[in-house]
Amino acid sequence: MTTPATSLAALVLAGLVLIAVFANVIAPSDPSAQNLLLRFSPPTSPGHWLGTDSLGRDVLSRLIAGSRISLSVGVVAVLISGVLGTSVGIVAGYFGGLLDQVLMRLADIQLAFPSILLALAILAVLGPGFLNVLLVLGITGWVAYARVIRAQVLSLREREYVLAARALGAGHAEILLRHILPNAVAPLIVIATLQVASVIIAEASLDYLGVGVPVQTVTWGGMLNDGQLYLGTAWWLAVCPGLAIMLTVLSVNLVGDAVRDALDPRIRKV
Repeated sequence: MTTPATSLAALVLAGLVLIAVFANVIAPSDPSAQNLLLRFSPPTSPGHWLGTDSLGRDVLSRLIAGSRISLSVGVVAVLISGVLGTSVGIVAGYFGGLLDQVLMRLADIQLAFPSILLALAILAVLGPGFLNVLLVLGITGWVAYARVIRAQVLSLREREYVLAARALGAGHAEILLRHILPNAVAPLIVIATLQVASVIIAEASLDYLGVGVPVQTVTWGGMLNDGQLYLGTAWWLAVCPGLAIMLTVLSVNLVGDAVRDALDPRIRKV
């Protein structure tokens, strides 16, 4: 059953997606345009609803431009994690044996390292960059998918319809893609929905630390990093991107909870 909070969160997410897609049209001005005569203009200033930063750049335009990075990283990195983790988990669960042991021990090794520290270490080697951030966040998030899909496959591979398909001569690829994966995909959708929020926070954290997307690219984390220096004199520089991150993550979590409730029959309300 959809709650008012879930409906509102879905509307907010839909609005954020539209803002990100049409950022160039919606933004009231160039997010990189500087005007030192208007630096630190407070919110509600003429032509600058959310004020300006230390270089006179429009904060609202920069928030709109930054939404593209946060949402695109959240979605694409989750897709990378999902494809990688699902592939590893389905192979480990279906074939078992030594291959299963090796793959799951690799997963355990990665779980031993905090994700943000592992991302920092990899980016320190690769250097900052949009593609590098995507790859790092995608690679560090595959374990959850692998462990869940492996558990699902261990159960499904002994079901009657799988045994019947094997008896009729179906190959491993056909059994995995046609009979097992469609019946194991529901929990993966839930994980992916909820992980988008975690990836958005991780991306903002990396940008805040200065090792994510290059500083010349507008991001919410980079705006937080710039705004922290002026909390006492220009609070809106940190508060606005912070609220944007909070609103996005909260909306994603609420929608993720609704998806989980809809796909999990054990907690579905009758």
